[in-house]
Amino acid sequence: MWNKILYALLFGWVKIHALLPMRVLYVLSDILYVLIYHITGYRVKVVRRNIKAAFPDKSDKQLRHIERDFYHHFADYVVETFKLAHISLEELQKRAFLRNPEMVDELMSKGHTCFVLLMGHYGNWEWFSGSTTRFADSRIYQIYRPLNNKAFDRLFIYLRTRFGSYGIIKKDTVRDMIKLKKDGTRSVVIFLADQTPSEANLHYWTTFLNQDSSILTGPERIARKLDLPVIFLDTQKTARGYYTVDMKLIAEHPKQTPEYWITEQYARLMEKCIDRNPAYWLWTHKRWKYTRKDSLVPVTDSKILEHYEK
Repeated sequence: MWNKILYALLFGWVKIHALLPMRVLYVLSDILYVLIYHITGYRVKVVRRNIKAAFPDKSDKQLRHIERDFYHHFADYVVETFKLAHISLEELQKRAFLRNPEMVDELMSKGHTCFVLLMGHYGNWEWFSGSTTRFADSRIYQIYRPLNNKAFDRLFIYLRTRFGSYGIIKKDTVRDMIKLKKDGTRSVVIFLADQTPSEANLHYWTTFLNQDSSILTGPERIARKLDLPVIFLDTQKTARGYYTVDMKLIAEHPKQTPEYWITEQYARLMEKCIDRNPAYWLWTHKRWKYTRKDSLVPVTDSKILEHYEK
């Protein structure tokens, strides 16, 4: 009962804000920036530590500039996500513009029906994962981890699926994707693969943003098992409230690639995306909380892949 009441209050509050024009929402974003950065200092220590470790050659002035720009962008991300409750699909696709959807259509013409799309917590991933409806007769799926708070979880499910996309709970990913492949369902499945693996999944290590980092291998393992084409979604923020994505094919036939090759390519592409403008990545997570000694299974290092990249 309490969760239903909380959801109704949350939904009403978000819906009211979503009715506001973007220019008004960005005024609210500027106020939110002051609140979360200057007043509450939301995760400032984590953000500062992450940025400094990722860019050891940058001056303190440059690091603070990235930090401030990140919090401005983070505030924008919050109000933009609220806007999902009311924005039209036409406006959303102008603001979250996919440059080359024909890549998927061309691969489908070759007989592929299911695809693995890899992106990161960069720009506004919510706008893309909820609006990528440009593929002919295809379903869009997002892998997600349910939130502990049921009211918030229900709200985000609504926002992410409002335009007809579907959610796949993380624990059901393998089972559901096997079914999609078996049934021949024309579908693309979006993974956000740039955050820290759980302690039980520290399988693969490489250098990412100048730090020894474990990278999620689940998307590659699924793609190799089912031989699904893997595409990277290269995101750029072109102006306030406007983003573009270029799709880059990593592997059409993953079974033909060496183990962990796809994971390494994703790490390199994601790193280039962040290096282009670091402020638009989600720096608030404790991305490097584990080390190799925390691994519960034998780990693989990226060095074994060097000769495949020549």
